[in-house]
Amino acid sequence: MGNLILDWDETFMQMAHLMAKRSKDPNTQNGAVLVDDAHVVLGLGYNGWPRGIENDSLPWARKGDFLDVKYSYVVHAEINALFNAHKDLRGSTLYCTLFPCNECAQAIIQTGVKEIVYDSDKYHDDEIWVASRKLLDLAGVKFRQYQPKFKMKFDAEKE
Repeated sequence: MGNLILDWDETFMQMAHLMAKRSKDPNTQNGAVLVDDAHVVLGLGYNGWPRGIENDSLPWARKGDFLDVKYSYVVHAEINALFNAHKDLRGSTLYCTLFPCNECAQAIIQTGVKEIVYDSDKYHDDEIWVASRKLLDLAGVKFRQYQPKFKMKFDAEKE
């Protein structure tokens, strides 16, 4: 059996899944990797609280009043990857474990990312993600679902 050689999609998607493991969110762990045309990593991100806020300072609940749910406070992995980059992002590619929401799509468009490679699209029909695809289409940002070529360690969790 020969050596396992990963192509760039495999490499960066596995990195995105590894970044997702940094998330303290008990329900959804999302990771993102931003790369340039030379396949150099520009930024990494995972979903969590803004910098400096302790893990137990805010609620991780998914249901309840606005001030009592995580959605009011969490910074998405895609946004964190954009914030963590220290270079012009025009023409870059974003690898993410989940298809980005509408607010992430806005930031992706504004920073000049040209392509999104995503793993899961489990919220495909929810309005936020329908709006996201509409925004990305109108702005000319390409997006495609990751097609794994190998069964990797992180993939075992999806079974």
